[in-house]
Amino acid sequence: MTDAVLGGLEPSAVRVRFPPSPTGLLTVGNIRSALFNWAFARHFGGKLVLRIEDTDTARNTAEGYRYTYDALRWLGLTWDEGPEAGGDFGPYLQSERMDIYADVVAKLMAAGRAYHCYCSQEELDQRREAARTAGQHSGYDGHCRNLSPEQVQAYVDEGRRPVVRLRMPDRPIVFDDLVRGEITFLPENLGDYVLVRANGYPLYPLVNPVDDALMEITHVLRGEDLLPSTPRQIALYEALADIGVGSGRTPRFGHLPFVMGEGNKRLSKRDKGSGLTEYVDRGFLPEGLLNYLALLGWSIAEDRDVFTMAEMVEAFDIRKVNSNAARFDPKKCEAINAAHMRLLPQEEFAQRMIPFLATAGVLPEQPSEEQLAVLRAAVPLVQERMNTLSESDEMLGFLFVSEDLFTVDPDAAAKVLTGDAGAVLDASAKALTDVEWTTEAIEAALRASLIDGLGLKPKNAFGPVRVAISGRRISPPLFESLELLGREKSLHRLERARRTT
Repeated sequence: MTDAVLGGLEPSAVRVRFPPSPTGLLTVGNIRSALFNWAFARHFGGKLVLRIEDTDTARNTAEGYRYTYDALRWLGLTWDEGPEAGGDFGPYLQSERMDIYADVVAKLMAAGRAYHCYCSQEELDQRREAARTAGQHSGYDGHCRNLSPEQVQAYVDEGRRPVVRLRMPDRPIVFDDLVRGEITFLPENLGDYVLVRANGYPLYPLVNPVDDALMEITHVLRGEDLLPSTPRQIALYEALADIGVGSGRTPRFGHLPFVMGEGNKRLSKRDKGSGLTEYVDRGFLPEGLLNYLALLGWSIAEDRDVFTMAEMVEAFDIRKVNSNAARFDPKKCEAINAAHMRLLPQEEFAQRMIPFLATAGVLPEQPSEEQLAVLRAAVPLVQERMNTLSESDEMLGFLFVSEDLFTVDPDAAAKVLTGDAGAVLDASAKALTDVEWTTEAIEAALRASLIDGLGLKPKNAFGPVRVAISGRRISPPLFESLELLGREKSLHRLERARRTT
């Protein structure tokens, strides 16, 4: 099976690439492609090349480049060659490779593998419509394939500016897709396509394969949406080999399944839940997010969903990627992330919460030793209860917020701090005034006062206390929370809540 994937290559010779554009935020689909390429390269001990496809200069921003690099590093998807890493096949920004593309096009033209096409858009549209009406294929009909010098001169005299088209072979193009098996494209469906616009601007169908050839990419793992372009690119690889550009080897292709969103529609960058920034802001762990994205088309075992990236690298087999579309399930994504949060050592979990507590304004970016001690003691109370790190403030903010900024959720107050709540708060304050300040003593005192003394059920007894000291109906375990909050703050909050009942 390995040789079927490598095609005779030494494993360490594997070279894959991830080619994002610095024009927008990375989506979960982009990240899944990057992940599969990274895992493929790491599995074989090969190299991952980061290549920035930035020929759309009008949309590029300096922030876009930096975002791409920082996002991949946050994910842990490090690259072996590319911007900020260097390598022998640079430059790795397409905007810096324009002279290379112009030279390749000149060689293709000289070898007869490409030609100038002078057809106007109106003429193309008319001929396509005529072909459709006649029940024929409506792709480019090769009108300019074999123009005489006189015909060319006539077009030039009219002031027409030609595009450059690749001369496609008049035979089927067959290739073994690493995900989908053997795929055949018939020549009648593969018209000569444009490599360079009339203004001299090189297009994706040219620059992408040229870069792959020159960077000696051995395997191309990318989204299913690019499958229709593959036979045209294979034809270009063959033409490049003929003119001595690149290694002469056509990469092996594997087309990854679509990621579907709500309503069984393909997830797009405009859909909620599609952008990486959302998951960073919500406090997903990179390892949790990557674990879930790996499951969109691949699995480590039928009975196992949670695994580390090291385990994925060890087990990854591109041939086991499912070709069927994968549905993005936000709830399962969160559940997988929660599982990874449970796996963190407690000290690391505490450290990862600090930025979120700092953003909420309840902790400084560099907490004091006293604050860190409280945070470490609170970790065992919440680590099994949290799904994302953005819940840090909701779960633990009440322990750190200053008394002048502490607030009780109005909805919680309306539902809990009513009826007998006043008597509960009075009895609680009295019971806790002189008690030894340990979890066990606090629990014993409150149970004796509220359950035995007032005859209340636990829900009615402890609910008002919870809301009074945490501000919410849901909090870490109550008695442990009281101990961590301290006697002074606890009694102050009980008294304050009592004044509102």
